[in-house]
Amino acid sequence: MTYQPSIRQQERIAYRRGRAVRSVLLAAASTAVVGVGLAVGITGAPGWERVKESFFDLDTARKYLPQILEGLWLNLKLLVVCATLALALGLLVAVLRTLRGPVFFPVRALATGYTYSFRGLPLIIVLYLFAFGIPGLRLKGTPDVLVLGAAAIIVTYGAYLAEVFRAGIESVHPSQIAAARSLGLSYRQAMRHVVLPQAVRRVAPPLLNDTVALQKDVGLISLAGPIDAIRAAQIGVAQDADFTPYIVAGVLFVLLALPLIAVTDWVTLRAARRQNAGT
Repeated sequence: MTYQPSIRQQERIAYRRGRAVRSVLLAAASTAVVGVGLAVGITGAPGWERVKESFFDLDTARKYLPQILEGLWLNLKLLVVCATLALALGLLVAVLRTLRGPVFFPVRALATGYTYSFRGLPLIIVLYLFAFGIPGLRLKGTPDVLVLGAAAIIVTYGAYLAEVFRAGIESVHPSQIAAARSLGLSYRQAMRHVVLPQAVRRVAPPLLNDTVALQKDVGLISLAGPIDAIRAAQIGVAQDADFTPYIVAGVLFVLLALPLIAVTDWVTLRAARRQNAGT
């Protein structure tokens, strides 16, 4: 026998559906009104034509799009490498900061000093120190500025990610480690199989948010000299005295970030639902 909702239930369903439709229509209408108002206000400004020529020239955009796309490929590779290594570095430092016992005090002190220092230093200063200061030492085997610039990004974001990981580790109740040790697991095994899986799952949203920020900051590698999307746009601006290449690079960075932002929102929503279901 198939389930048939009652008349009252059908009325509730129809009412909720109608409210949902009205909400969608109202949101669409209000968005259209705001969009039209902004478009009219901007395009009606006295200096709009000059701004349009300087920032939104389609011919200039088509001219420099291939070079900017080629530079964006470098940014994408840097993002993958820097994000992977920064996450690994952050996890390592977080584990070192949570080591117990007086014998590990020097390790904890070094890890704490690292996180305090690189969270306080602006990334651009760290980038200059690595890209221009280290080569100035004239040491044999010094890598090129691309590797040094990537290292600056990694150590800076590793400090931020270390604190995120540490917060996740310390959110796991100590009784779980005690229970794991009572079952015969060593401290390292308890961290690997009991604490870290829970910690990483709990701090996944802030980790992804920091990765989104990292995706933007890889563009600072252009300050060290490599021709990425930002540097390619800068070259185009210098050649044509037109800021449109910067707009093209900005749009490409936004498009690059959209999938990661969507994943971050989905993970955040999923975590919130899991927490609400648990409570």
